Amino acid sequence: MSQPLTIWSNYTFPPAADSIIRKGIAPHRLLMAANMGASNLSSTPADDSIYQADIILGQPDPDALLKADRVKWVHLTSAGYDRYDRPDLRQAFASRGAVLTNSSAVYEDPCAQHVFSMMMAVARQLPQSVATQLDDRSWPINQRRIDSVLLTHQTALILSFGAIAQRLVQFLTPFEMKIFALRRKPHGDEKVQIIGEADLPKVLLQADHVINVLPGGPSTRHFMNAERFGLMKPSAVFYNIGRGSTVDQAALLAALNKKRLRYAYLDVTEPEPLPPDHPLWSNPRCSITPHTAGGAIDEFERLAQHFLSNLRKFTAAEKLANRVI
Repeated sequence: MSQPLTIWSNYTFPPAADSIIRKGIAPHRLLMAANMGASNLSSTPADDSIYQADIILGQPDPDALLKADRVKWVHLTSAGYDRYDRPDLRQAFASRGAVLTNSSAVYEDPCAQHVFSMMMAVARQLPQSVATQLDDRSWPINQRRIDSVLLTHQTALILSFGAIAQRLVQFLTPFEMKIFALRRKPHGDEKVQIIGEADLPKVLLQADHVINVLPGGPSTRHFMNAERFGLMKPSAVFYNIGRGSTVDQAALLAALNKKRLRYAYLDVTEPEPLPPDHPLWSNPRCSITPHTAGGAIDEFERLAQHFLSNLRKFTAAEKLANRVI
């Protein structure tokens, strides 16, 4: 493309990342929205300037995209894209030859490392030892030792098999675990055993670890419900780094209280922030992090570089990374 393009953005980058973008987009024009956002979790109201855009960077209003006929490429600053995964938007994008990409390449490593660290921590009883240090500072050596487990040769079930799950599998491979992954449309080149939803009951019965990386949306709401928690082994651990809406939290809490699960680790909840008086906070079988799995000290700089890499591909008419629509 020889003509300069207009890149519209409604995402507030910190100064260092903002500078990377402004220098890297030349000779193209950056047009900032009147209503700026600072979160990947919500869109901001669109303004008329969006209709001047050839490219969008950030978290645009989905309804405004239906009318933004000039836009050829939307790049999200998040890995999640469920609010854009709509039949009307897919049809509109297809009719005008537009594409939508996300930033899953930026978040696959931190998210995978985050859940892997919690798998190790729970296996080695670290949350319990931290609680003891903050409480009576006793020395329950015998109980802690016999409660500790090894990941080696255990069974893991990963719900969804995108970039984060595939990176996590690389971390788990040295432990010689048996790994299953739920994927609606298998690609055929997966290095783990892929299952469909019909196979879930028998795999849930086997799994020592159930790792939820499901996106949000109507089709996944309360995917993990009382029936599915009821199938898990009492020694199993549940992890959620997908979306809070995919879990029936009342059912999860009941399973924890009845000791139907060994432990739960949640990085996402419904709602967010989780109210301070919510019983999951005080449940001794649950650890919560405040939607920080994707965080890293250089997160925003990496977001900027990922966009610029795709911009170079876009202007060269090459295949874009992380295309989802």
